[in-house]
Amino acid sequence: MARHPLQRLASPSRQASILLHTAGIVSFLASFRFLSNWETPMSSAFGGHYQFLTIIGLALALGTFVVGLVADITLSPTLFQAKNALAVCSAPLEVIITILFWGISAIDKKLVMPPEHEIGLLPNFGFHAAPGLFLTLDLLLLSPPWTIDGFAAVALSQTIAFMYWFWVEYCYQRNGWYPYPLFDVLSTWQRATLFAFSAFLMTGSTIALKWLYGKVNGLEGSQGKAVGDLAGIQKRMISDPAGVRTKAE
Repeated sequence: MARHPLQRLASPSRQASILLHTAGIVSFLASFRFLSNWETPMSSAFGGHYQFLTIIGLALALGTFVVGLVADITLSPTLFQAKNALAVCSAPLEVIITILFWGISAIDKKLVMPPEHEIGLLPNFGFHAAPGLFLTLDLLLLSPPWTIDGFAAVALSQTIAFMYWFWVEYCYQRNGWYPYPLFDVLSTWQRATLFAFSAFLMTGSTIALKWLYGKVNGLEGSQGKAVGDLAGIQKRMISDPAGVRTKAE
């Protein structure tokens, strides 16, 4: 099937695309397998491990790559578009999870995980780095340019940040403790500030990923719009391939 003129590799396809999506799924499932064997008070608490933003992000990353893999197998443009739409949410989210976890850990690891529940470097990498790397590679190599604008990026980031805050507070009411020790240290308004800052970071990660896409794929100024209508692109490429490239560039 035809691909966007700025897309570096063919996707959906049964070549590089299917290999990347399969590798990502294997990594994400390995992290979930580790989680299923990791006994902590969180395991039996209300909300379980899904009180952690990390695990919510991991589940979203897994869903994104599963849709991408099915698109590769079936060569479905509709599923390819669905994967790209999911990635607009999951990729920036995983980037800020990586930034927040390793950044806060560099200050004090006890703020993100109690010492008695610390895990090794390899599982930590699987939870807090691999998803962001896989999703970034998928964007840069296997996706058309995103068309999300600044206002939509802010709205999406704020929605995710404050939905997670409400979820965390609801779990706190049921369990009597927060998933991250950092939340116990902060007052209510400080937690609100932290979530607002996280939303700002997610917006920044969306903008940064768009800029990086432009640098890697030749879309100067990152002016591409995100997750466009692939069917429309295909029709224009068939009728006027040169015109599509000129307009995109």
